[in-house]
Amino acid sequence: MKARIKWIEGMAFMAEADSGHAIVMDGSPDIGGRNLGPRPMEMLLMGAGGCTSIDVVMILQKSRQDVTNCQVELTAERAEDHPKVFTKIHFHFIVKGRALKPDVVARAINLSAEKYCSATIMLARTAAVSHDFEIVEV
Repeated sequence: MKARIKWIEGMAFMAEADSGHAIVMDGSPDIGGRNLGPRPMEMLLMGAGGCTSIDVVMILQKSRQDVTNCQVELTAERAEDHPKVFTKIHFHFIVKGRALKPDVVARAINLSAEKYCSATIMLARTAAVSHDFEIVEV
């Protein structure tokens, strides 16, 4: 896997991935940014959310659960001093579907957190990671 980060101006950078996709990252105005895109640490948090969401949906589908939507809300805390690593991350899953079994949803989330989601497992080396979920019947 490779990526390229190119300085645009101020504190804005274009991040390009091997897949051909690109996104602008920017710093906050107090450090010279113009708020043109997410901060790099926000990207890290969003990446973990995306990684685990893909896992959970795939596991639920393979478990023959009638899942129609999955969203995860992440809340994170960072260290006050440099390096300002994540110290706590909480994942709150909202899983929608028909006749979803809570034990199967819990198993999917646990498998992602403990075995499959590389991003979450990597972040768990510096942060206390927790998760919970709710099921919404449709």
